Amino acid sequence: MKFSANLGFLWSDRPYLDRIHAAHKAGFDAVELHWPYDTDAAEIRAALDATGLPCLGLNTDRGDTDRGENGLSALPGREEDARAAIDQALYYAARIGARNVHVMAGFAEGPDAHETFVANLGYACSKAGETGLLIEPLNRYDAPGYFLNTATQGKAVIDAVARPNLKLMFDCYHIQLMQGDLTHRLTDLLPLIGHIQIAAVPDRGAPDHGEIHYPHIFAHLDALGWQTPLGAEYKDPRPTDDTLGWLAAARA
Repeated sequence: MKFSANLGFLWSDRPYLDRIHAAHKAGFDAVELHWPYDTDAAEIRAALDATGLPCLGLNTDRGDTDRGENGLSALPGREEDARAAIDQALYYAARIGARNVHVMAGFAEGPDAHETFVANLGYACSKAGETGLLIEPLNRYDAPGYFLNTATQGKAVIDAVARPNLKLMFDCYHIQLMQGDLTHRLTDLLPLIGHIQIAAVPDRGAPDHGEIHYPHIFAHLDALGWQTPLGAEYKDPRPTDDTLGWLAAARA
């Protein structure tokens, strides 16, 4: 099994460029970013090239974070802003060679939000070129009011958009909190899944404790033929280098 370091959380006390080199030194097979837009794309690309690490993805801009926004693409009336964020993310992703863009829905609800999200995702799919697109359900405890909450809802959105370059980001942490039954959901949704992330439940720490027995998940994904690196997107109060025992165990 291969693993990707999510540099939105891991080594978050360091500049992005240093995080890429830290992930390489720690033995990760890839990296993924959250919102790297304050760092010049050419510098990110140079660090990726120097380490040989692929970038699996980044997120669209959250919007006005001072007002608590966390994505724009499901917000009726904000289509212009949402599409500008999509354009920005796709342009940056192309410059650094990122494989995917996660299109963030934001805080919204109801049929109008669904239709807005579907329309904006259709726009993104038409603009993406070789870049893949992802949507991610977020659990209602960490992100109350977020439009997309479950894998079931994510499938409905993907079916409505009906474009082959739109996939589901299956974060085991979020899906376990909202729906559970990870083994069967991974099996059933595998054709729609574009990326998988891992963290402990319920504390979102390193994936070596809690409700999810990750050795089982890893073995199951291996049996399914999953080959893309799994995204380690966890929060831990310890320095990241002190949390990586799970990675050594998985390698063993």
